[in-house]
Amino acid sequence: MSNDDSRSRGRLVPAVAVGLLFAIMALTVLSADFGEVAAFPADASIVHNIGYALFNLSEYELGSVPSEGFLAAFLIAAVALDVAVDGAIYLAKREKDGSIVSAMSTVLTDGGREGGERQ
Repeated sequence: MSNDDSRSRGRLVPAVAVGLLFAIMALTVLSADFGEVAAFPADASIVHNIGYALFNLSEYELGSVPSEGFLAAFLIAAVALDVAVDGAIYLAKREKDGSIVSAMSTVLTDGGREGGERQ
């Protein structure tokens, strides 16, 4: 058995799996009943209503489209992004003799040797 035969067999199983998955997803979408299309009123400002829903201001009847509040989701996402940025900054720093030094204080692009001479 040649090496090309084993490669083609190794690619056949994932190709068949992807084809079956695509067929199942297409069948699911085509057989689904999505109901009637709901539209916004013609005089409603979509941007304003999204803002009112984001900060849960629809209870004050500022928005013309009824919606749910998303304030908790907004705050959770904001805290998660803040933690991710803080962690990235912390990981970008390295310790040198017990003190934290900025990762960009000295950039050596020649493999880590001062002076730039290659050996």
